[in-house]
Amino acid sequence: MTPARRSNAVGRAPHRLRGIARSAAFLATFLFVCQVVPLRAENQPAAGLPAAPAAQAGDTLVAGSIGDARNLIPILASDSASADICGLVFNGLVKYAPDLTLVGDLAERWEVQEGGLVIVFHLRPGVRWHDEVPFTAQDVRFTYERLVDPGTPTPYSGDFERIERLEVMDELTVRVRYKEPFAPGLASWGMWMMPRHLLEGADWQTTPFARRPIGTGPFRFRRWKTGESIELIANPSYFEHRPHVDRHFTRIIPDQATMFLELSTEQVDLSGLTPLQFRRQIDTPFFRTHYRVFRYPAFGYTYVGYNLRDPRFADRRVRQALNLAINKEEIIDGVLLGLGRVSTGPFPPESWAYDEAVTPAPYDPAQAKDLLAEAGWRDSDGDGWLDLEGQPFRFTLLTNQGNDQRQKAAEIIQRRLKEIGIQVEIRVVEWSAFLSQFIDARNFEAILLGWGLSRDPDLFDIFHSSKTKPGEFNFVGYNNEDVDRLILEGRRTFDQAERAAIYKRIHALIYEDQPYTFLYVPDALPIVHARFRNVAVTPIGIGYNLIDWYAPTAEWRYPRWRLEP
Repeated sequence: MTPARRSNAVGRAPHRLRGIARSAAFLATFLFVCQVVPLRAENQPAAGLPAAPAAQAGDTLVAGSIGDARNLIPILASDSASADICGLVFNGLVKYAPDLTLVGDLAERWEVQEGGLVIVFHLRPGVRWHDEVPFTAQDVRFTYERLVDPGTPTPYSGDFERIERLEVMDELTVRVRYKEPFAPGLASWGMWMMPRHLLEGADWQTTPFARRPIGTGPFRFRRWKTGESIELIANPSYFEHRPHVDRHFTRIIPDQATMFLELSTEQVDLSGLTPLQFRRQIDTPFFRTHYRVFRYPAFGYTYVGYNLRDPRFADRRVRQALNLAINKEEIIDGVLLGLGRVSTGPFPPESWAYDEAVTPAPYDPAQAKDLLAEAGWRDSDGDGWLDLEGQPFRFTLLTNQGNDQRQKAAEIIQRRLKEIGIQVEIRVVEWSAFLSQFIDARNFEAILLGWGLSRDPDLFDIFHSSKTKPGEFNFVGYNNEDVDRLILEGRRTFDQAERAAIYKRIHALIYEDQPYTFLYVPDALPIVHARFRNVAVTPIGIGYNLIDWYAPTAEWRYPRWRLEP
């Protein structure tokens, strides 16, 4: 429920569940708008470091994550932790360049024909899977067929169901014909490709590939210790060039305070800071010398989602009342310490689909109580709690373990709703269990989560009423015929100005409906060890060129002999 670094070799970074707010590995991976805020010298080389010599392969990049991956099959990797690893191991046919244009990845070039109905991809010759088997057009067809197979529990089928047929012209040429013009078509081929020779006939539930993937990307999978670490090593045959870093090592550290302690002892090189850490704990000689810190708006948002199958939340007046009763500015000031902005709907302000005319509803508990009374919720027995037909308004708000900001936001929400007579119980759940036992099972009343978004504003996967099956992203069960129609219209429209007008209407309709209480757009706060050179901010984040990052030999912390088991 993205995706930048190699992992954002995706052209249309698929939407990803950002429930774990995955430290820097996530922050570096998914697409962000890069209006860098000057932070003293955070965006300059660390003090006292000599000029960097030519890049030399070696060292290890240690990334910190507060959540573990779930599944490393590309088309099943719907959460940010899994997507981060997949993005280093796999490639799509296209990807975003730093200037936000689409360029070739596994595709060397392409032609768009018949007014957008047909795309012909010419694949890059000489690419091999990590087991040395050649990558061919048969792998592209296989990936497509698995995406549209009803038996595949993927949330990403929507883009590929618009295809009428896919033809393999030869081993390096694929011709895709759409049923009708499809604006996100080209960008959708940023979806990571899968090896036919390893996954044909595989059972998605039992295949060992889910934990031992083989891709075409810059890093090869080496080892996964559940709940501890995921280790990748440089692919010496990568078609762009071998990564300068020998090893990418993700440590699973499910507590943000512990993560900061690991940064303080230089045991983690790449992570994400909390607002408290950013504002109050890094302005020290140690951090100014040993790390670089960045700040820019995340391309996503945090929200409270309601199970719209629940009769209490099926009434739009109730959802509108909850929006009025929650003070978003209080959350931004008290939890984010000002490092974020109020969200007004499904697009962040940096999106060309964003509608500036949609203004956030004010904090107005009195009006919230009036709306609830219209919907039948009153304190009929004088006990201070709203009730309807003898049942009190009480629900559980679920959020994930390891994200202090979400938990603190939940406490503010709990307090504000108590003031209007609604009882809220907060429950914090480990990430993997959160997804499998509650989200996938639709076993929740309300959830506090976040989305990392694609640059293309197509909302089909998240808000179209057809995308409510297990494993799909419309898990709240949102259904609005006008929104459905406009989403499909936006997919058929190629002119960006015309598409923008459509999405602005969708923006307004969804904000009026309030299937989510849209809370805030957070700032991304990645921190990177200063020994790594070639780290730069672009409109697609800091990790788009991870294969070019390197540390001068004299500054290596992990000599090559230590890479062996």
